[in-house]
Amino acid sequence: MPKHSLRRHVLELRRCMPALDRSLMGLDAQRHCLELPELVSAGVVALYAPVHNEVETSLLFAELLEAGKTVLFPAVASGCLEFRRVTDVSQLTPGKYGIEEPSADCELYHPRDVDFFLVPGVAFDLLCHRVGYGKGYYDKALHAFEGRGRLAGLCYDFQVVAEVPAAPHDVQMDMVITDRRVIRNSGQFT
Repeated sequence: MPKHSLRRHVLELRRCMPALDRSLMGLDAQRHCLELPELVSAGVVALYAPVHNEVETSLLFAELLEAGKTVLFPAVASGCLEFRRVTDVSQLTPGKYGIEEPSADCELYHPRDVDFFLVPGVAFDLLCHRVGYGKGYYDKALHAFEGRGRLAGLCYDFQVVAEVPAAPHDVQMDMVITDRRVIRNSGQFT
């Protein structure tokens, strides 16, 4: 299936999810994240502010702060993503595309200083390839970190398809976490 058709199809499925299912499945996905050794050992974690019925990250945010970790959120600046420290949700305000972003007052971090990235997506495949919204922000920001065990896609299990059309510029995740499983790009499931 062409990327634009896949994107449209999965976004429609996600849009039609009942709120209760979205909440329960999102909590399950976040709980799977919290059990990951990579996340447990990380000191600096990049989350995202959900949009268009993406998996929520509020439980992760609260638990990571409680554990004393540094939590970052992305912001679009000059056509690319930058990552800023957030210690309270009040520091997030609508930015470009209506997505909540940290204010410019929040401390800026370089992506190389992030131990673990949780990345949203429209669809993922069993080899952890990702289809985003088509703007390429995450691809540009994270390409240098592929294969280092630091990139994790977060989604509902129905967003995982057999194969997505991946291009060389598309960032491959090291793992994909869903409400039902953790898929590693080595082909292992847990």
